[in-house]
Amino acid sequence: MSDDKWTAEEIPEQSGRVAVVTGANSGNGFETAKALAGRGARVMLAVRDLDKGSAAAEAIRVEHPGADLVVQEADLASLDSVREAAAAVRDQFDRIDLLVNNAGVFHTPRRQTADGLEIRFGTNHIGHFAWTGLLLERLLPVAGSRVVTVSSNAHRYRSRIDFERFGVAQGRSQSAAYGRSKLANLQFTYELQRRLAAAGAQTMALAAHPGWSETEILRDFPAIRVIHPLIGPLRHSAAMGALATLRAATDPTASGGEFYGPDGLFEMRGHPVLVPSNARSHDTALQRRLWGASEQLTGVTFKV
Repeated sequence: MSDDKWTAEEIPEQSGRVAVVTGANSGNGFETAKALAGRGARVMLAVRDLDKGSAAAEAIRVEHPGADLVVQEADLASLDSVREAAAAVRDQFDRIDLLVNNAGVFHTPRRQTADGLEIRFGTNHIGHFAWTGLLLERLLPVAGSRVVTVSSNAHRYRSRIDFERFGVAQGRSQSAAYGRSKLANLQFTYELQRRLAAAGAQTMALAAHPGWSETEILRDFPAIRVIHPLIGPLRHSAAMGALATLRAATDPTASGGEFYGPDGLFEMRGHPVLVPSNARSHDTALQRRLWGASEQLTGVTFKV
C-alpha cells in the first residue's frame, strides 16, 4: 500500500454501486455520501431527521447535479426504527456494495434509547449491530462489498465493557461511555471480519476514525465552545475527517479487518493511513462475548 497522501481524488469510479450511509445529513457522514455520489454511486442517506436528510440531499445535488440519492428515515436509537428502516432498504435494493456505519452520539445530555439503553452505547454500537445484521443479506452476494464502521481514538479511553450491566449506564463519565461504544465498534468489526472470512464471503469488514474534525457531534459539549479558539488549529475539516472512511470503503488495496485514521500527530488530523487499535479491541474472547451479548439484546442474528 502506498504511503502517498491519499485524497478523495483517488476514489475509484462508483457507477453501478449502491452505498448506504448512516448519519449522512451532516459532518463526516455528509462528506462521505457526497464523495461517493460524486463518483457515481447510488447513495442512500439513512438519517434520523427526514427534513435534515432531504436538505443534505439537495446540498449534494447542488455540487453534483446528477447525483442519485435516496433519503431514508432510520433512528439508530430505536431498534423498532432500525428494523423498519432495514426492511425498507431491503425492499428498495436487491444489492448493497457499501454499508457505512457512520452515525454517532458523543456528549449528548444523559438519556436512554427507546429500548432503555445508554444513549451512546445503544446508538453507536447496538443500533449499528442490528442494522448491519438486518442488511447483510444484501451485501453477501456482492463481490467487493464492504461494511465500514466508524470508530474513534476514544476507544482507548476508560473503555472496559461491563457485561454484567450490558448496554445500560456504566458510571457518570460521558466520555468513558463514548469510549466504550467506540471500542465496541472495533470489536464488532474484527469479529465480523473473522466470521466473513471463515464463511468464504465476498464481503469485508473494516473500520475507520476521522480524527478530530469540525462536525456537529460536539454540539452538546459546552467546554469545546469555550476552548475552541485554542484547539481549532488542531482540528481538520469534516471533508478531511471523512477520508479515512472513504479509503476504507473504496481503496482497492484495502483488506478486511483494517483500521484507517489520520496520519498526523496523535491521529488528530491528516490523510488516512492504516492505524493501530488497542489490545482490548483485538481480544478475541471479548469480541465473541460482545457479539453474543449483542445478539441476545437485539434478537438479530447474522448469516455468517
